[in-house]
Formats: sequence, structure tokens, C-alpha cells
Amino acid sequence: MPIARFTGRAIVIDNAADARQAVAFLSKQSMLGFDTETRPSFRKGDTHKVALIQLSTFDECFLFRINMTGFTEPLVKLMENPDVLKIGLSTKDDFHGLNQLSPCTPAGVVELQQFVKKYDIADMSLQKVYAIIFGEHISKGQRLTNWEAPALTTHQIGYAALDAWACLRIYEHLSQGLFDPSTCKYTDQYDDEKI
Repeated sequence: MPIARFTGRAIVIDNAADARQAVAFLSKQSMLGFDTETRPSFRKGDTHKVALIQLSTFDECFLFRINMTGFTEPLVKLMENPDVLKIGLSTKDDFHGLNQLSPCTPAGVVELQQFVKKYDIADMSLQKVYAIIFGEHISKGQRLTNWEAPALTTHQIGYAALDAWACLRIYEHLSQGLFDPSTCKYTDQYDDEKI
């Protein structure tokens, strides 16, 4: 299977002023792809807080380094805005992590794990859903990297942007009735460990 790639512009946000400007722009959108990243823990009892929030339009993905800026009030309000759809996968886990930083009552959230069931897609991982619909696989090679590093690598930025953008792309494709299960190129040989 071909490798999926984010084709837009990724914008890293690491200060409060840029965060305010980005949120002002994103608040005017009707829907956004959404995801978060947290530094992995490799020792029992060692946990970390959410380090990154990704919010994507079809052309741009904003990567909010909330380990540097904090989960700011404008970002909280965007998450609570019912007029802007936030489309993600396993969003309950994302918002549980964000609530540990600041109280947030999310609204306008589309959970893809529930949404795809209407289209007879039983798989729940982003990799598998994306592969089923688009015949491309999303590499998870960067998932267990340090999201609190002083600077994100090019690979981390591409991976993080792709995850949020992929959620938006899945939602739009299914909502527009463009998915035909009979043309599905995905097979079970592409399991999570291989892709």
C-alpha cells in the first residue's frame, strides 16, 4: 500500500500570541481534524501530560505545543464551541488528557469510531479506517517519540499533521457519499504492526 502523506502546510505554535491568532482563524472554520500527542512513558507509574494539540483544515494543520503555551483559554473555548466540528478518533481519551490541564466541556465533537459504523466499517483504528477508504497506510513510526522535545523533528511534524488531517478527510469523504466498499483495497495483511 502507498504511504499516506499530509499535503498541506504544518504550522507549529509554541507561544501564546501565535496561539491566539491561530485560534481566531480556526474558530471561523466549520470543521477541523483533531488529535493530541503525549510523550510516551516507558516505566511503570511514569506518566506525562498532553504535549500537543493538532487542529487541521484541508490545507493547514496547526500544531499547538501546549507543553510550552499551556492549554490556553482561547483553545479551551474553541474545544467548547459547538459551531466548529472537531473530528477525531478516540476523542474521549484526548479530552480526558486535556481536562487534566484545564477544565473543558467539549462540544461539536465527531467521534469517528462511532461515525464510521454507519458505513459498515467495523475497524476502529485510524490506520485501518484510512486504509479501507483510501487504500493508503499511515505509518505510526513517530508515535512513541518525545513530544516534549525542545524542537519537533520534521518527521514528528508530518506525522502529527497527518493524523488530524486524516480524520477530517475521512469524515468529508464519507459524508459526501464517496465511499464504495466494493472498491476497498485494504486487506487484513496490513495489520497495525505492519502499517
